[in-house]
Amino acid sequence: ALYVVNVERNGKVIYTWKGNERSTHIGLYDLQTKQNEHLYMFEKNLHIISCSINNERTLLAVSFSQYTEEERASQLSLSVSKYLTWLIEIHPINNVRVLKAVDSCVRVQFLYPVESRNASRESRLLLVSEDKYIEQFDIHVVAEEEHKVVIQKSGQLPRARVVDDLVWAQWDMMEQRLFYIVPKESKSTLRCVQFYPDENFNSILESHLDITVNDTQLKLVNFGYDYHQDQDVASKSLNLQVFTSKTGGLCVCSLVSDTPHEIIYSIYFLHKGYNKTFTVSLERTESHQLKEVAFMNLDNYVAAYLPGQFLHLLNVQHPDLLCYSLFLTGEDARISTLQNCSIRSPWVSAVLDCDAGSLYSVSISESALLQLLQRSKRDCERLAALHCALLYFQHTEDLEIQIIRWISENLSTCHSFDPIQEFIIASLYCRMCPETQNLDKLLPYTSLHGWTGVVPGVICATDIISLPVLEFQNSKGFWEKLNSNLESVKYAEPHLHYHSNMLRREWQNLSENILFGLLFILGFLFTNQREERRTTAYLRNIFENAKKVLSHLDTWDSEARLVPLFEEEDYQQQLLMGLMVAQLKDHLMRHLQYVGKKKIDQIVLDYVANLLNLVHRIMKEVWRRYQLHSCIFCFDERGSAGEFAVFHVMSRILEAANGMCMPLPPGFHTLHLGLGVRCLPLHTLLHYIDNGILQLTETCVRKLLKDLDDTEQNEKLKFSIVMRLPEALGQKVRQYWNHPINANFIARKYVKLLLEKLGNRECSRPVPETLSVPVEFLPLNYLTNMLAEIESQGVHPYEKQDHVNARFVEETALKHTMALLGLKYS
Repeated sequence: ALYVVNVERNGKVIYTWKGNERSTHIGLYDLQTKQNEHLYMFEKNLHIISCSINNERTLLAVSFSQYTEEERASQLSLSVSKYLTWLIEIHPINNVRVLKAVDSCVRVQFLYPVESRNASRESRLLLVSEDKYIEQFDIHVVAEEEHKVVIQKSGQLPRARVVDDLVWAQWDMMEQRLFYIVPKESKSTLRCVQFYPDENFNSILESHLDITVNDTQLKLVNFGYDYHQDQDVASKSLNLQVFTSKTGGLCVCSLVSDTPHEIIYSIYFLHKGYNKTFTVSLERTESHQLKEVAFMNLDNYVAAYLPGQFLHLLNVQHPDLLCYSLFLTGEDARISTLQNCSIRSPWVSAVLDCDAGSLYSVSISESALLQLLQRSKRDCERLAALHCALLYFQHTEDLEIQIIRWISENLSTCHSFDPIQEFIIASLYCRMCPETQNLDKLLPYTSLHGWTGVVPGVICATDIISLPVLEFQNSKGFWEKLNSNLESVKYAEPHLHYHSNMLRREWQNLSENILFGLLFILGFLFTNQREERRTTAYLRNIFENAKKVLSHLDTWDSEARLVPLFEEEDYQQQLLMGLMVAQLKDHLMRHLQYVGKKKIDQIVLDYVANLLNLVHRIMKEVWRRYQLHSCIFCFDERGSAGEFAVFHVMSRILEAANGMCMPLPPGFHTLHLGLGVRCLPLHTLLHYIDNGILQLTETCVRKLLKDLDDTEQNEKLKFSIVMRLPEALGQKVRQYWNHPINANFIARKYVKLLLEKLGNRECSRPVPETLSVPVEFLPLNYLTNMLAEIESQGVHPYEKQDHVNARFVEETALKHTMALLGLKYS
């Protein structure tokens, strides 16, 4: 049977097997090429403890037990060492050098340079002794004829002590890092040594952990795999693993205690400055089933796994909210191929079953995650599954479609969060953050300000811990990102994330003060007042920002017309777009000054444009699902059940947008109002308008007034709409309804505005004129003559509408009066 003994940095797996003639073989399997290579054979049955091969595949280090226990017991002489560590030349097979001959177990591990580096004349080898120390050997080789490589004969190999008095150590083969723990007074100290390809090594991290360390046996993680010995050590040593992520996350996972009734484990999020301890009540308490909790690294997540009991996925980037972690039990928590706990995670998304000697790649199943999202009845699971899908799978088109379908079906079932808000914010976060370093600390990742819910069966306690101390110079990659995370914690990271409170106040202030006069402001009517000029320049800049965002939109593609959005002027939404651009730009400039203004401008424009595109994406999928078409923007018939469903989704999008102070695509309010007219009874429609759910837009109102005939029901609808129009909008669209009711309304407004503008202005007594219709009612004669005099003095509130004048008011008043008296008008 084959047995895995080590996995090297380049993905090559070292394994052993027993030959037919009591021989022991060592082979190498390449995960990429799927090819095997025979490395070495011992002509006796040996228990291989540890094995490693250098990057050039010229040297093999092997640690093994020299005798079986029976052979050891039969030896008359006790001076024979129990364990041997050899360094073997295998290119070609040549000399063997003994590195250690001791009674304590030794693990071996070659260091690997960067993969792009050419073949080196020097190899470095770590020896980890059961006597709790680690040393490094420098091995110089000489190339001879026919590509032979031999160890340079120069006496003893140079060596250096790396660590002393450790009780636990873990090798990170991918990044060439050594994590280890040394006992220090009442607490333990975690340290890390970074090995560099062209240098020696540096101690780069130190962190104090509240982990009790007694006189335990040395526990080694990822220094080869000797299952029999690991089982003996497991009960006497720390069950602990360190995981790193590409975003600069550093987690220490530790089992605190286990009993037949509950498991307690801790996750130290060192990059966040706190520790979370989880107490899990077990469903089945058969003691023979309980084994140690296995920890796995999935990069964005760390997993705590107890077969037959639970699988706990913890979000590394945002562990502050418990609802971002996915706790599964029962059938959902079953990993079919991993039914025991002798599991190690040698690198990201890989596990080695030490008991079976099998290596597996591990990933989160997209289909299983979507099934969980669709069938779960708990908000905590829904929210965790939603964010996991967006973070882990990076926006595949099919995944987005399925999530949007789920959102449209569950708008009213999520009580503790808004699924539209979470989808939009999380999608933007996942799309934008990979582009620029530290952007993840500045953009919002959730609409929630906290989480007061609980995860059934789990008790969580959070403790603040001291931040780790880093000592490095000019180190890129993980250490730079970790240091950035620690700096964010020092400066109160939650306050660094952009929020819309200031945006909401500014937008409401500008909307209330200038929106109704916005058309005049946009005409740039400069005055001599400095404050007004400054306000005009400010608004001009805001609307220029909005134009830039709209130019970035990619919604107007060939399929976009599936949703009949109109490319119209929506000044209120453009104002919000421009303000969001300005405020988000200011926010990023304060914290990303090194990025440059041009890059930040691009980030902000992309962010707001992507936000609008996501809203359009939701609408497009919902539109397609209910098989609607663009002809629904007509008012000659009632809406279908599908249209009402789409109207409901659009209402929830509007609610989500208002909650986040988020702009909407051009034409959203027009389409929403059009669907409302088709789908809602009149009293409900007017209620929605009065409460701001539906907004009256010029495009929709003009079409409604022109297209609908003047039946009694339509007259009631039109008059109700006209009465609710804002002043500026009413002046533009009322002329499209040629109806006595509308004419009477226009006349009343005209008189009111004339009298308001008159103010304290003195008028000479008007000269009687010949009226178009003889009227004996003197007050009416006087009023019309006074209005004519006011007009002659240049006070014209309706300057662009020639048909609105004193004669029009006179005739309208006569018609209205005679209609009330029941008289005929000729």
